[in-house]
Amino acid sequence: MFNLAYLYLLSPLHTGGTTQEGNLLGIARESHTELPYIPSSTIRGRLRASTPHKDRNRLWGNTIEDVMGGENTNLTQGQVWVGDGSLLWVPVPSLSHGVIWISCPMLLHRWQRLTGQSSGTVAAYSTSLDTSKPVYLKDAILKDDQLKPWEEWQEWIPIREQTQIQQVLVLPDQHCKTLIETSLWRQVKVKLDQHKTVEGGFRYEEAIPPDTLMYFPWGTVAQLNGAAEKVKSDLRDVFDSHPILQIGGQESLGRGFVQLVTLGS
Repeated sequence: MFNLAYLYLLSPLHTGGTTQEGNLLGIARESHTELPYIPSSTIRGRLRASTPHKDRNRLWGNTIEDVMGGENTNLTQGQVWVGDGSLLWVPVPSLSHGVIWISCPMLLHRWQRLTGQSSGTVAAYSTSLDTSKPVYLKDAILKDDQLKPWEEWQEWIPIREQTQIQQVLVLPDQHCKTLIETSLWRQVKVKLDQHKTVEGGFRYEEAIPPDTLMYFPWGTVAQLNGAAEKVKSDLRDVFDSHPILQIGGQESLGRGFVQLVTLGS
């Protein structure tokens, strides 16, 4: 069973992608699903910067600058690790319900494996909504005979009280991917010259929308043996002291602010 920390996005979050197509500045995506994610290096860098200086190198390892400056002779490994940030629930606009949070069996069962919950499956079109009425999403209409009542939906929203996510719908994997893609935050940017006229072309910048629920796994390295619990406690202190983090780029534009929540052990 992994330790999980949850990120509830308070503003759009942009993490740079590996490619730029045309005038679109994309975001980081999983290679096998093409769904947005937060690289573990981005999360690690922010947490390392938020760690008190006296514990920074012990928890996260030293840097090349430390070695070049003579503080250390070699690079050392830290005592903790963090994984990539994955999507769990994504808000999409709905003409019939305002905002609905969507997910899919693949994303939910990925989270389920990491939590250690071995029982329970989720079928496509399961929902907490009234199944006697159709659902109008941004680019789709679901008839009432497609919807399935979902009594256990609250068990699949680990920080429901902190986020107030109520209206949820599970879509088939492919349909969910398409709807997430069309619901990404996109902003048009232009560059003005000294005469306040557009210089060159324009570009679109993508971001994961606010109110998205994500999570990332974390733990301690194997070499710690008996010291693991102390290190976990130290990292939880870092989490608790920084309930709001800024992750990714464009901080000056208010991007990337997230609520950090940890649960249980």
